[in-house]
Amino acid sequence: MGLLGGDLPFARTLTAHDLEALTSLGGTRTFEPEEHLLSEGDRSTHVLLVLTGWSMVFAAIDRGATRLVLGLRGPGELVGELAALDQRPRSATVQALGPVEALVIPGDGFRRFLAESPRVGSQVMTQLASRLRDSDRERSALASLTVVQRLARRLVELSGTDATSRPGRDGAAAVVQLAQDDLAATVGATREAVAKALRLLREQGLVRTGNRRVEILAPAPLLLLAQGPHEQRAPEPRPEARRRAGGAPGTRPERM
Repeated sequence: MGLLGGDLPFARTLTAHDLEALTSLGGTRTFEPEEHLLSEGDRSTHVLLVLTGWSMVFAAIDRGATRLVLGLRGPGELVGELAALDQRPRSATVQALGPVEALVIPGDGFRRFLAESPRVGSQVMTQLASRLRDSDRERSALASLTVVQRLARRLVELSGTDATSRPGRDGAAAVVQLAQDDLAATVGATREAVAKALRLLREQGLVRTGNRRVEILAPAPLLLLAQGPHEQRAPEPRPEARRRAGGAPGTRPERM
C-alpha cells in the first residue's frame, strides 16, 4: 500500500535529450499552498511535470462529501497525463501541499511528442501501469487491514519522505505534518475512526499528536503493526484501551 510508489520519478527515467525535448514544449508556473494544480471533472488536457514541491492527488467520494487521497506527487513526477491521452474529464484533483513549481505542457503537444518519441511513450505507459497496480493494492488493504493498521502503515510511509514530514527533535523522531482530515483521506476512513486509532497508538506509546502533526515515537513497533496480520501479528491494545474504544474484556473489539 503506498501513496508514493516505488518507481523512479518520471523525469529520471528519461535520457537528457528526451528530457530537454519535453521541457521545451511548455512553460513554468508556480502554485501556492492548497492551490489546485488540476481539478476533478475539468475538461482541460494539459500535462504538468512537477519541478519542485509536493502535491496531493485525491478524488471525491460519497457524492463529494469526503475525499480519498490517491497519491503524493513530488519533483520529477508527471501529473494529468491520463486526460491528455484519452481527452476525457479529469479523474482526480491535484492540490499543492506547499509551494509547487511545475512545467505546463499543452495536451496536443504532449500527444505529438509521445508519437514521435516511442521511448518516452513507453515510460508513460509504465507509469500508468504502476499506478494501476498501486490502486489494486490500496483496494486490497482497505478490505484486509483495520483502520489502526492502515494508519500505522501510512504514518511509516509518510515519515520517510519530505512531502509531509520533517526530522524530530535531535533527529530521534519524524513528524508527519497532516491534519486528521487529510490523514483520514489517505487511509479511506472517517475522521472519527482515525481519531480513535490515533488515541490507541498514543496509549501504546507509539506516537504523540498535536495540531496538524503526528510525532513517531517508536518506529519499530509501528512498522510491525503496519505490516498487517499476514506478516506479523499486531499487538493487542490494553484492556482499558479496548473499553474506551467501545469494546469490553472478553468480547471482540470493533474492527477499526
